[in-house]
Amino acid sequence: MADVKTISGAFTGAYAEHPFTKEPIPVWIGDYVLAGYGTGAVMSVPCGDERDYAFANHFNIPIINIFDGADISEAAFTDKEKTVIGNSDFLNGMNYKKATKRAIFELEKIGQGEGKTNYRLRDAVFSRQRYWGEPFPVYYVKGMPQMIDAAHLPIKLPEVEKYLPTETGEPPLGNATVWAWDTNKNEVVSNHLIDNETIHSLELNTMPGWAGSSWYFNRYMDSTNTDEFASKEAMDYWKDVDLYIGGSEHATGHLLYSRFWQKFLFDKGVVPVDEFAKKLINQGMILGTSAFVYRVVALTSDANDFQKTTNIYVSKSLREEIISEKKQEDNFVFDLAKKELKKSLDEDSYQKLIGIVFNKIHVKVEYVNASDELDIEGLKSDNEFGEDYKDAIFIGEKGEIIEVGNDVYKVGREVEKMSKSKYNVVNPDDIVSDYGADSLRLYEMFLGPLEQYKPWNTAGITGVHNFLKKLWKLYVDDNGLKVSDQAATKDALKTLHKTIKKVQEDIENFSFNTSVSTFMIAVNELTTQKCTSKAVLEPLLVLLSPYAPHIAEELWNQLGNSESISTAAFPEFDASHLVESSKNYPISFNGKMRFTLEFPMDMSKDEIEKTVLAHEKTQEQLAGRTPKKVIVVPGKIVNIVG
Repeated sequence: MADVKTISGAFTGAYAEHPFTKEPIPVWIGDYVLAGYGTGAVMSVPCGDERDYAFANHFNIPIINIFDGADISEAAFTDKEKTVIGNSDFLNGMNYKKATKRAIFELEKIGQGEGKTNYRLRDAVFSRQRYWGEPFPVYYVKGMPQMIDAAHLPIKLPEVEKYLPTETGEPPLGNATVWAWDTNKNEVVSNHLIDNETIHSLELNTMPGWAGSSWYFNRYMDSTNTDEFASKEAMDYWKDVDLYIGGSEHATGHLLYSRFWQKFLFDKGVVPVDEFAKKLINQGMILGTSAFVYRVVALTSDANDFQKTTNIYVSKSLREEIISEKKQEDNFVFDLAKKELKKSLDEDSYQKLIGIVFNKIHVKVEYVNASDELDIEGLKSDNEFGEDYKDAIFIGEKGEIIEVGNDVYKVGREVEKMSKSKYNVVNPDDIVSDYGADSLRLYEMFLGPLEQYKPWNTAGITGVHNFLKKLWKLYVDDNGLKVSDQAATKDALKTLHKTIKKVQEDIENFSFNTSVSTFMIAVNELTTQKCTSKAVLEPLLVLLSPYAPHIAEELWNQLGNSESISTAAFPEFDASHLVESSKNYPISFNGKMRFTLEFPMDMSKDEIEKTVLAHEKTQEQLAGRTPKKVIVVPGKIVNIVG
């Protein structure tokens, strides 16, 4: 399986009859067809599979082309999406999906096979050698497992001193002193009472996390029921989850099992539906920007011991410069490495040093600033890794060994999965402390579409933070709250209802990033309009509250509302505020715009022309001339020619 370069196999001497053509097909044993996977036998199609193609070529087995218009002279044709079946009787002209269904149908019709769906579950072993997790209600009589009756459940995990395996390799429950089952009393008792007659040892493994997580949503329907996990009445009422949101890893680590369990419970008649959720959205992962230092590793000509690690670290640009020159044996960094290694190598090993390479090592992003400069002293004082860098030599961007203030060390950056192991995790507590929870919430939504992967950049949060400051100034100035009861202007109402419409659509489409953009536009427009009308600013807060609840709640309270903003009704969109009653026309002379005039939308071309020509600015531009032509495009422009 691992050796993909070598092709091996053997002809069995046997033949299988093709179910449709009745022609004999040779049966071979191949190294990549596994006896324990599926049926252990496959119908090889070498023209459409790279491994089959290589196998057939190696053993001179004829390769029949079943694709219309595809060239298989050099390699297999593996583009399923562009597949058109040919040379295949009743399948000719079909794509692979239709051809697959038709082939199964025809095989079932002649009794030569039947369609089947295989479900593959990862991690199918149900027990775990650990302490946490639900205990198995199982005890052992002469080595044979026996179930504890449901009437005596649940059994609870015993207290243990340490959550570690025993010295003999048993799971942590092997450390428990009260973990035996009394079949007379039907209760857990002390281990020293085990007599293997009426008192027996209990199972030491526990169930995996997905034993409970695979059905918890059904339990929510009837969580106080002590007789069953949910009553039929509750499940018939709730049925399923309307919307399930989780990451892609969540899908393979949880949803795979929960769907399997739901289908099993449905088949058993326990639950009313075979899918527990109507809709699933996989949210994109937040990616982190990792930071790397580059450790110098000297190379030797000794094939058995060709790498010698040093305690020297070079800055990003210097590393790139050395690599691009491809003269790793002719630079001062190599000289420095040789000088360091001379202390620890014998003369023979020292003479074999031939050049340098660089090991890329993750460092904590908390020691890197917005300019990618490393806080070397902070790194050296780190509780976890400081000792590793205590005597390290850092060479900066200018090629100087870094001392106080003479040079800077710049790290390499790379976008990766945000993970503790990559030291690129951003602590949300720090972000909340510096910028507030609303800035964090808004920035996460603003990063991009919900379902896409999104790289985190702490420097980018300042833009969202500044937006919230601008929002605050719309309501409050140095003298306090400036919101008034004056009537809203036409422009302010247009901005509000344009925002209501867009945000409502965005919420329904889970397009939260474009909602944040819409709020920014609205606040900019209302600031320009100098809007202070409560009729506009109050409903705007309600729109904003799911996105930035803390600042919205505070301003809502300052507006004199005693109830929480979360109880306020969502603003209703009124399309009439978006209908244009007038148009600002650009007035051009020989194609060059000179000024603008506003006219009602229903004003006729003749009236517009007459009004424009009579205007003093037009008379000024014409300077007594009579124009050759006046072009009026209703709702757009006026152009005076001549």
